Amino acid sequence: MLTGKALVESLVDNLNELGMPNMAATLDDVYHKPGFLEMDHLTLIAELIGAEYKDKVSKRVNNRLKYAKLIGSPAEIDKCINTAHREYLPKELPNVLSSMDFIPKGYNVCILGASDSGKTYLAKAIGIKACESYRVGYFHCAEILEQYISLKKIDFSKYEKKLKGLLNLDLIILDDFLLHTLSEESEIKLLFSILEERMQKQKSTIVCSQRDPASWTAMIMNDEISANAITKRVTKHYTVMIKTK
Repeated sequence: MLTGKALVESLVDNLNELGMPNMAATLDDVYHKPGFLEMDHLTLIAELIGAEYKDKVSKRVNNRLKYAKLIGSPAEIDKCINTAHREYLPKELPNVLSSMDFIPKGYNVCILGASDSGKTYLAKAIGIKACESYRVGYFHCAEILEQYISLKKIDFSKYEKKLKGLLNLDLIILDDFLLHTLSEESEIKLLFSILEERMQKQKSTIVCSQRDPASWTAMIMNDEISANAITKRVTKHYTVMIKTK
């Protein structure tokens, strides 16, 4: 029966073989530190599991960031505060949203402001933090509508699969919302369907628009009924107005 150094070396090899290199490295490091024999069992277990857990979580978050197309973004929610140059109204809302409590509730967020006011920065900052616990997707509104409509015509089964995945994401961000006119009825129907079905599933959606909701009707072929239905869903819960000075 192995004991002492030989046992530790064997355990290190076993952990590496099981695909737990961080736990193996931690065990080897802890064993060679003074006081190893005096460590209580729970403290030792915590040391070993902690290293592997942090690595797994880090990889999971990075994978979510890549999937969401947010990897490498410098946006930080802590920097979304009122300054001499930028004001968030209501002023406490960025802090409220930073808790991420709106996501499990399925609440939507509408971020409004002029070009370069910081709408995208706030949305991405929320999305990045959300990736710690949720599945997120960042999209440009016009692009995703065009892609899905085109895919529907080419490969309906693949379209259905992709749409199902989109609807099941915990949070999606639609940037440049209604920046350009929706000139086809299919685009309007798809946008409404995404918003409606996500609300039914209690999945959150963030939209960023430099247009006031009052002007959205003109961007939806002057279809007042569709515009009202879309606006109602987008602005149902939280609306943030960003003003620059």
